[in-house]
Amino acid sequence: MIRVFEETDLDKIVQIWLDASIIAHDFIPSTYWKEKAEDMKNLYLPASKTFVYQNDTVILGFISMVDNYIAAIFVNPESQGQGIGKQLIEYIKRQHSLITLGVYSKNIRSIDFYKRQGFVITDEKIEENTGEFETLMELQ
Repeated sequence: MIRVFEETDLDKIVQIWLDASIIAHDFIPSTYWKEKAEDMKNLYLPASKTFVYQNDTVILGFISMVDNYIAAIFVNPESQGQGIGKQLIEYIKRQHSLITLGVYSKNIRSIDFYKRQGFVITDEKIEENTGEFETLMELQ
């Protein structure tokens, strides 16, 4: 089930974000992600519209939107590969005619995932916080 984020979900989705970020972005020191957890909790999530994927009472993933931009989409590492990310994207597709996102260029697995969902690469830039290349993608 996909539903609107509730305040009581906050700690769980920040933990999913942290666990998945450390694994997916192993080219960036894990200390970077740990240091950003409070910003995620207090700045980024409150500034976005977030939806959670819940199986019974367990939150397994989430997607956060800022206008038409996917600011975050993360699935609990133990639950990846089960179609949760795809369902979150499909949910957002029904609400937006144009969706954009940025993903680290070294994160090939995620880029391939987005391509399978219909996204195309539009540009590449340097992400200022990490100095890593970021691939910009869009879905129309």
